[in-house]
Amino acid sequence: MDTPSFKEDHISQIPAIQWLCKLGFEYLPEGEAFKLRGGKTTQVLLEEVLRRQLRLINSEKKVSSSRNTYISEANIENGIRKLQEIPLNEGYIHSTEIIYNLLTLGMAVEQTVDGDRKSFTLQYIDWENPQNNKFQVSEEFKVLRSNGKDHYIPDLVIFINGIPIVILECKRPDMKEPIKQAISQHLRNQQEDGIRNFYVYAQLLVSLANQETSYATNGTPLKFWAQWKEKISSDLKRKEYEDQLRVIKKEKLDPTTHQKLFSDRFSYVKRYFEDLEKGEVQFTAQDEFLFNLCRPERLFDLIYNFILFDGGTKKVTRYQQYFAVKKTLARLKVLVKDAKGRDRREGGVIWHTQGSGKSLTMVMMAQAIAMEKSILNPKIILVTDRTDLDRQITSTFRKCGMAVNNASTGTQLVHLLESPSDAVVTTIINKFTAAIKKIQKPLENPNIFVLIDEGHRTQHGTFNIEMQKTLPNACFIAMTGTPLFKKEKSTAAKFGGMIDAYTVDEAVKDGAVVPLLYEGRLPYLKVNSGPLDRFFDMVSEPFNDREKADFKRKFSRADQINSAEQRIYVTCWDISRHFRDNWQGTGFKAMLVCDKKLSAIKYKDILDEIGLVSSEVLISPIDDREGEDNAYEQSSDKVQRFWKKMMQEHGSAKKYESQVISRFQNLPDPEIIIVVDKLLTGFDEPKNTVLYLTRNLKDHKLLQAIARVNRVEEGKDFGFVIDYYGVIENLDDALKMYAAFQEFDELDMEGTLVNIEVEINRLPQRHSELWDIFKSVKNTRDAEAYQLILRDESVRVIFYDKLTSYGKSLKLALSTISFHERTDPKEIDRYKSDLLFFMKLRVAVVARFSDRIDYSRYEEQIQKLLDTHVTAEEVEPITDLVNIFDKDSFASEVEKTVGEAAKADKIASRTAKYISEKMDEDPAFYKKFSQLLSQTIADYEARRISETQYLQKTKNVMDAVLNHTDSDIPELLKDESVAAAFYGLTKVFLDEKISNTDALKSICETSALKINQLIKAEVFGQGQSPIVEWESKREITGKLIIEIGDYLIDEVRDKHAREISYSEIDSLAERILAVAKKRYRS
Repeated sequence: MDTPSFKEDHISQIPAIQWLCKLGFEYLPEGEAFKLRGGKTTQVLLEEVLRRQLRLINSEKKVSSSRNTYISEANIENGIRKLQEIPLNEGYIHSTEIIYNLLTLGMAVEQTVDGDRKSFTLQYIDWENPQNNKFQVSEEFKVLRSNGKDHYIPDLVIFINGIPIVILECKRPDMKEPIKQAISQHLRNQQEDGIRNFYVYAQLLVSLANQETSYATNGTPLKFWAQWKEKISSDLKRKEYEDQLRVIKKEKLDPTTHQKLFSDRFSYVKRYFEDLEKGEVQFTAQDEFLFNLCRPERLFDLIYNFILFDGGTKKVTRYQQYFAVKKTLARLKVLVKDAKGRDRREGGVIWHTQGSGKSLTMVMMAQAIAMEKSILNPKIILVTDRTDLDRQITSTFRKCGMAVNNASTGTQLVHLLESPSDAVVTTIINKFTAAIKKIQKPLENPNIFVLIDEGHRTQHGTFNIEMQKTLPNACFIAMTGTPLFKKEKSTAAKFGGMIDAYTVDEAVKDGAVVPLLYEGRLPYLKVNSGPLDRFFDMVSEPFNDREKADFKRKFSRADQINSAEQRIYVTCWDISRHFRDNWQGTGFKAMLVCDKKLSAIKYKDILDEIGLVSSEVLISPIDDREGEDNAYEQSSDKVQRFWKKMMQEHGSAKKYESQVISRFQNLPDPEIIIVVDKLLTGFDEPKNTVLYLTRNLKDHKLLQAIARVNRVEEGKDFGFVIDYYGVIENLDDALKMYAAFQEFDELDMEGTLVNIEVEINRLPQRHSELWDIFKSVKNTRDAEAYQLILRDESVRVIFYDKLTSYGKSLKLALSTISFHERTDPKEIDRYKSDLLFFMKLRVAVVARFSDRIDYSRYEEQIQKLLDTHVTAEEVEPITDLVNIFDKDSFASEVEKTVGEAAKADKIASRTAKYISEKMDEDPAFYKKFSQLLSQTIADYEARRISETQYLQKTKNVMDAVLNHTDSDIPELLKDESVAAAFYGLTKVFLDEKISNTDALKSICETSALKINQLIKAEVFGQGQSPIVEWESKREITGKLIIEIGDYLIDEVRDKHAREISYSEIDSLAERILAVAKKRYRS
């Protein structure tokens, strides 16, 4: 055979055995392995190998400083029995955890030494001395299924000390979806009627197909199987790595192994492989994968340090977690001298995108620090909001011999930090902040490690400085899932720089998260501006021009209109239909994000009224300012009543939150959870698939929100972001910032710090400029003297501006350690006390001179007006469904949505729709503007006008149409809209028959008014309202056709001597009557 063979044995299984043997594994032919199992397919341990190895690695147990002993034969037999008698009936994953703990922690045994009862640990694997262990690989490992009828036969098994540690399935690369089929086989084997009694010992499960590979651990669903990528820091390192693989590939198997491999089952391909190895053979993706995961030293590391049990699930590290921990450990092991000559360990920022396992990376990091022998008595503080991590952290640290403390108070945390022993502590950010403030004397221990989840969000104020002053030599490591925006980039420098990054693009490519699809859908609103304008004019009459502008600006914000009931109503209908048509009954859930608590409750009420979907509201306690940007937005009676009801139902705020979340996660209802700010960060529910956005979000808050729906789940190909507010431009900005952050470098960081220094250097000048305003004050203790200087409005404006600049500079200075180190504490205190004084002065003069309006007096009235006079007809899609991370497609949708041409297109589309709906009410008027609109669009498409002109012209058409204004309509008809419609019809009819323009207008004006009088006399009779169903009464409509026709014949045709046929007269009369039926509807 001169061409490659694609048989499974030839291209995957035999090459895998050869490669593993070259990596240090002993090959066990199928028959030999079967003998070591006692000839039983129910026996899965290589018992004799295990027994020999237990004797070897447990032969040197220390009794005292001068005396060793060994584990007795009885205890070795007990250890084998313990390993064999795992109760699978208590749950498969629970059983795997028992095995894992036995393998990593060993088994406690007792035996008598010199008459004394001593305790020892029986080790199954010598983790500290890998060379003392037995590494073997075998193939076609037949195991009897639990039903006792037939067998499953895994392709390859890796044993350590006779224990099956890695199970491998091999497939031909030319078959359809080979890796998926291999994974399917693993999953089948782990089912209850499969071979769980074998798989329970495995720590890694591997699927191979020559150029494709994947790995997982026990119970891992298909969606969470992962690829491995070796992260290599430079091209030179990459070359060295590949050279190493080539050297291994060229190695020949030792003669004994070669003979074993090709003497029995594979004897028929011996010649094929011997011929193959005569030339150069390239290493494959399968070779690289096995080298990266299964070479003995890496396998030991992965099993011992990177497998965790999290909430009933067994998890093995992904490559980004592994290398982030390794890179961090490498830098913090080294003690460096800072500018003051103090020993410190360098920390930094780990940026791993939302959903990529950041919290578990944090636990693995803490474990790695605790087990690093060069770090004596480390104190590790994990600052996180995930209380569910406590148990998992505790179980993980058992193998480190360290207890985990949960610091529920700042005082307890202070005690733990100040004690001389090592410690692992979990706490939450506010407790950590409280502890920092209570420490009187700085703790200079360089072996304090603070791991903060989303830590940089706390670093903009003075808290960062308090940390650095109190723990000057501590190592801080911040974990974040979103990029650092704007001023946050300086945080990376404060922590020690960037350690590792794993972007969302990489996560999507690796299958760690699902792609996100975006669709913009906006309710079409109509505002009856008259009553609103009258209210504004009435209320704002006593205000000056600046106050009027401020008042109107506040209540014309999109956020205010966003809360109008009609808008909420149509949005609820659209959400209800959208969820029902796409997701109901699938098990997937949705999250609805609102701008404030009152809106959340309104959405819930209307969704319940519609009745198509089930929902629950989850908000913070009413005294929290959740989602409220302004201090005057008070909790309404409706919110108070809702909260009282929740407390009666659940008992406490904590139970309310946990029970609503539990229902959302574990029960069919609610299908939609309605939130304001809660759950927008840190809430991971893979079934959460659709995010309905009805509020404005920006920057990392927007990225964190959309990440709520990017978690992987079976059957979930995408997460969906349905935007009813219009955040596409914000999203584009956030994603651009995200992309820019991927190129984040030290120079960028240095530039940020230089800018900060420049700003801080301005502080003395801004301080003196502020005091200069009051230099004429003779008695500096006289509060009235300061206020009298600020009586002049122009001086107050300068004061407000200077105070703002000073406040910004001082805040920035106080957040920088160098400022504290070079500035006298008394001077810092003066800066702070002066700021406090000026802030109080500002409050006093604002109140005294009415510089700010108390909006709360008008809030409820204006919301009622908006509810009444802002109507929403329907929700329109404004974008196509687009993948957020498909940069070109998303940029195209942004351009279509936010540019001037896009705005003009929207206006034109809506105006055209309005014209179409209203055409029958005034055909001449609407036809004219329809043609004008069409011409405007054609001019833009032909590039005869610019985008700006296109936008202005479409606005002009829209204004004319909505206000029903036309410069051609005579003055007498301006307030007679129905007569104006008759005028338009008559003018179009007579346009070609009367050439004199003035005469044409005069005849049409007179005719319109007279015909309107004729129609009103018949339609209204003696009453104020049209006669009921007059439109269908022949005696009225027939009479009107005759009267209109007679008038046109006598007063137009005959009086002005025009040639008009009777059929033309009848046609015009019918068109006029059709308009009358629309406008004078009964």
